Amino acid sequence: MLDERIKNEQIDDLARAMIELKEMDEAFSFFEDIFTIHELQAVAQRLAMARLLRRKVTYQEIAEKTGASTATISRVNRCLNYGSGYRMALDNLKREGILDDESDLEK
Repeated sequence: MLDERIKNEQIDDLARAMIELKEMDEAFSFFEDIFTIHELQAVAQRLAMARLLRRKVTYQEIAEKTGASTATISRVNRCLNYGSGYRMALDNLKREGILDDESDLEK
């Protein structure tokens, strides 16, 4: 559950808007409008880090593969271990056959 200190109607609307996207093209169009290129790349990079951390890849290897700092990797790891969002998203991708753990290191 989202921290109550930052939860508000605007964030609710954002979550609802994302849930209602039906196609990849819709998602890409929405992302292009709401994120800068840098923001989108940073969010995608964090998901990639979570995937690699779940595979027990070392911080050093993740830094080399993604270009992320070890501080960012540490933050993602903390969220992966103590939060629920990354785990939930990765589990959903795996369940839908979108995430293949065996090929994950190649991406």
